[in-house]
Amino acid sequence: MSNSRVLCLGEVLFDCLADQLGRSLEEVESWTPYPGGAPANVACALVKLGIPTGFIGCVGEDQPGNELVDLLQRVGVDTTGVQRHPTAPTRQVYVVRSLGGDRHFAGFGQYDTTEFADTRLEAKQLPIKLFEAADFLVLGTLELAYPESGKAVHHALELAQEYNLKVLLDVNWRPVFWTNPDIAPQTIRALFKQIDFLKLSLEEAEWLFETRKPREIFNRLDSVEGVIVTNGEHGCAYSFEEQDGELPAFAVAVADTTGAGDSFVAGFIYQVLTHGIKSLSDPVKAKQIVTYASAVGALTTMKPGAIASQPTKEEVEAFLSQ
Repeated sequence: MSNSRVLCLGEVLFDCLADQLGRSLEEVESWTPYPGGAPANVACALVKLGIPTGFIGCVGEDQPGNELVDLLQRVGVDTTGVQRHPTAPTRQVYVVRSLGGDRHFAGFGQYDTTEFADTRLEAKQLPIKLFEAADFLVLGTLELAYPESGKAVHHALELAQEYNLKVLLDVNWRPVFWTNPDIAPQTIRALFKQIDFLKLSLEEAEWLFETRKPREIFNRLDSVEGVIVTNGEHGCAYSFEEQDGELPAFAVAVADTTGAGDSFVAGFIYQVLTHGIKSLSDPVKAKQIVTYASAVGALTTMKPGAIASQPTKEEVEAFLSQ
């Protein structure tokens, strides 16, 4: 396995998608499990774009855990950083879907959110050698909801600083994961001084900053190099140190929006690693980078599931050339 240029830390799980659209949790008759979890989705999407990537997280010593680790390895993700918990189960989350394909997280079945293996990620087990070789660390915020995995996030940020990794935080706000959602904003904000890029949905921007404008957020976070605010079918807006821009979304036939934001993140990091961070100060290149990221996200919505639907580099280039 070649040294991973990107490390994605957080959850890998099964999204159990409702087979019947437009129904509530109680009304759904059957579910189809799809591998997911935002950081794992980003890792797989990056590998498909040709970037060696490692995943750091914790799953149970159970069949779902085995299947997820096998999948990561088949895709080509480095699983050196995967921890296994002997008793806690691998997380499964139930997802109901609207008639338009938009999803809503509806809970965890028979388990409480605190019982899953991903909450047991141990800081002291993070492999330092992965950080020594990497260029980028990608984080979500779900692990901050639990004491043990929260410590692992903070330790990863310390290692990223020590070994000069750029850090991208994708807020990925999911209240259902938090036993006390009221503490989430201050817990998430505490990370902002340690990150370089912040990616938010429009709702997350308004929730954390009371604005939807990336430039206003950028100016309030004096240490970051870029802020991107995505808004689904309405496109995205971005601010880098010297550049602001807005882009419409690509018009595609949407089957399932799960993982589209994660693919967007992967496309963005792929482009930054390919062209260099200095390219974000060029307005033309910055727009090309975000356009590419948008294309990766759009292509992911055209099939069900977050990982199975991710495009290859060749598919993205063919799509953009049209």
